[in-house]
Formats: sequence, C-alpha cells, structure tokens
Amino acid sequence: MEVPYQKLSENALRGVIEEFVTREGTDYGDRVYSLDEKIAHVRRQLERREAVIVFDPENETINIVVGPEKR
Repeated sequence: MEVPYQKLSENALRGVIEEFVTREGTDYGDRVYSLDEKIAHVRRQLERREAVIVFDPENETINIVVGPEKR
C-alpha cells in the first residue's frame, strides 16, 4: 500500500528516508555523499514521484521504492 510522504510527520519521514539510505549495500557510485545529501536526494525523488513509500501490512514493514518498478 502506497503511503503519501506528505502524510508523515517531518521526523517520521526523515527516519524512513534515513533508514533507507543507510542500508547495507546501498550504492551511490564513486562520489561520497553526506547523510544529509542522501536524505535530500531521496526527498526530491519522493517530491517528483520518482520514488514512493510503501507499507506492507502483512509484514508491518515500510520501504521506499525507486524507479519504474515502483508501480
């Protein structure tokens, strides 16, 4: 189930994005980005609908899905 990012509080949204960008195996290429830069990048993707937040009620997990597979 898609969760509109606007429905989350600022703290909750930052927490979801922070957990997403700090996962093991997340690849950002050759450049090293700060945590705040990574969070800002994902937030822009959410604002442009290039990414969505999804909640799985069965597993009670939340995730951010980026790219064409988001639908």
